[in-house]
Amino acid sequence: MTPRARTNQLLYQAELLLDTPTGSDEHAEARRMAAEEGALALTELALESLLREVTEHAHLARHDWRELLGPEGAGIAELHRLRELAAQPDSWLAWLVTRLEALHGCDGAARRSSGATRGLIAVGSAAALGDELRGCLLDAKVEIAALRETSQEW
Repeated sequence: MTPRARTNQLLYQAELLLDTPTGSDEHAEARRMAAEEGALALTELALESLLREVTEHAHLARHDWRELLGPEGAGIAELHRLRELAAQPDSWLAWLVTRLEALHGCDGAARRSSGATRGLIAVGSAAALGDELRGCLLDAKVEIAALRETSQEW
């Protein structure tokens, strides 16, 4: 499988997980959270696959997103573009990096819905991780198409 096909496959699988019905029994909340974190983990794999895809011409040994998108990352135009995007607080990539760091933390990225936490007063209305991830994936696909176009010029 090519890196491009793998990236597409992982994005598709993440969307499938987000669209999986969670049911309405006592395990529905846990299934939703598992699907959200699973989709986020697949999105992390898709990000690394994308990085492999757009840096193929450089023959890099590693494709860890933390390394390549960090300040010490390779000086490749596509990576520079992604670093700039990650630095914009309202971008899909900045959102994704924040959620991936949470996913690897002790608390995880998924949260119980406000209805699941009795006795607490909700302040504001935070969107569910799954809804935010869907939006992130849509924005990412637009950027991926542009990155593919510029990397094919090489």
